Amino acid sequence: MTYCLGIINRAGLVLAADSRTNAGVDHISTYRKLFDFSNPGERVIIACTSGNLSLTQGAIAQFKRDLQDPEAANLHNLPTMYEVSRYIGEKIRVLQESDGPWLKKDKIDFKCSFLLGGQIRGEEPQLYLIYSQGNGIQAMPETPFLQIGETKYGKPILDRTLTFDTPLDAVAKCALLSIDSTMKSNISVGPPINVVMYHANSFAIRHKLQLRLGDPYLAKVRMQWQESLRQAFNSVPDLEWEQTDDAEEIIID
Repeated sequence: MTYCLGIINRAGLVLAADSRTNAGVDHISTYRKLFDFSNPGERVIIACTSGNLSLTQGAIAQFKRDLQDPEAANLHNLPTMYEVSRYIGEKIRVLQESDGPWLKKDKIDFKCSFLLGGQIRGEEPQLYLIYSQGNGIQAMPETPFLQIGETKYGKPILDRTLTFDTPLDAVAKCALLSIDSTMKSNISVGPPINVVMYHANSFAIRHKLQLRLGDPYLAKVRMQWQESLRQAFNSVPDLEWEQTDDAEEIIID
């Protein structure tokens, strides 16, 4: 399992991913799931992966091979972010068609998904979720974040905190807290955590962060967030119970 998220707003983009992969409680390892395919000055392309590791690694390898062939459609010559998202979807389909039947024979889940975020010169920044079937959806101002993997534990803070006008530094902090909340509730999500922040129209990634297990900042954030939640919980008014003089009869079988 994994957890990746992308957030877009008026100021730019934030993408973040954990690095834990497991095939059972006794086989846990780490693999990078956030990849930078940018061509600085012309386009920023960031991809995050979730799902069957052999398929996502195969897709990443194909992206890199295509970049070596100037005649092939690739992440650096497709003219729009939408076409980049379709290209990634097509690569997923090809891999699933070739490997899927063999994985299915052994009852191995062969689903995978991608987050794609970036900006191509002449367009606004964009964020896509590309499903295992190869199709995708685009984030909009009304829904400024997309998630893949173990999404449920990290979603509430995003729902309650983010808007399309949230300052980008605050967006990055929210993304980190979303991943930390997921790690707290699910051991299949874990560090190193990779975070990228992109300022719109800069066409270069100038803010990258990797937080490893035991990182002092990560520990400080977790401790402060937990304490803040406890204080907020304690400040919530007590329930106003309805009072009655009639004792209900309790029947014990």
